[in-house]
Amino acid sequence: MAKQKTAFQGERGAFSEVAARRLVGDSVSPVPCDTFDAVFDTVESGRARYGVIPIENSLVGSIHRNYELLLERSLHIVGESQLRIVHCLVAAPGVSLRSLRKVYSHPVALDQCRRFFRKHPRIEPVPFYDTAGAAKMIAETRPDDSAAIAGPYAAELYGLSTLREGLEDEKSNHTRFLLLGKRPARVAGNAKTSIVFSMKNQPGALFKMLSVFALRDINLTKIESRPVRHKTWQYYFYLDFEGSPAEPTVGRALEHLEELASFIKILGTYSKVTHSD
Repeated sequence: MAKQKTAFQGERGAFSEVAARRLVGDSVSPVPCDTFDAVFDTVESGRARYGVIPIENSLVGSIHRNYELLLERSLHIVGESQLRIVHCLVAAPGVSLRSLRKVYSHPVALDQCRRFFRKHPRIEPVPFYDTAGAAKMIAETRPDDSAAIAGPYAAELYGLSTLREGLEDEKSNHTRFLLLGKRPARVAGNAKTSIVFSMKNQPGALFKMLSVFALRDINLTKIESRPVRHKTWQYYFYLDFEGSPAEPTVGRALEHLEELASFIKILGTYSKVTHSD
């Protein structure tokens, strides 16, 4: 089976790599990148076939930089996955919870595990650039008084011991990931579409734009607004809805929207996820 190079932000073992494996399958060949911009660069240049980016977390909210990149760049959304985020306390083999004085992880992960640190006040949470990067650092330096908070796959990848699993305060902690490619996806049924549009600042404008979907019983699953750069108090609206432009009802809704919008871009049509793991 031919390997499918897939770019993601973070070190090997990141939650984005886990999402990439779910989206691409056993043929995935991971391509770690330093930044989200680098993920887009890698796919656009052809150095990877796909890219995987997080777009929103059920607790933290949207990843705004990735919304901006979807607007600015030419890649298409070709798939999505929802991953339950499980935080584990991982350390070098032989290290015990009793000996810990520091725990390294991404600031968001540390913030999502407040209960653990309240219960163990002697342990200092130390911000690190990446959850998987923290696990990698612990594996390389093997300190006897430090650990990392990372995902189960990172612990397995770097040969670390899991001292505690499920450290997160909220078990309903999910991240939605998008699969990106240079060409649009071919979707047969159970489709979802993402678009971005802007409009003139007029009374009732947003109501009119959204009514093109309501009048046709098209289900909206997400709406997000972001400022238009260099235009004060003007906004882009990102919209996810069920259906494909190939469907007559959706096609007519988008034609109607184009008549009202000052700008519109289809970001992708892809198979809708029906569950979270």
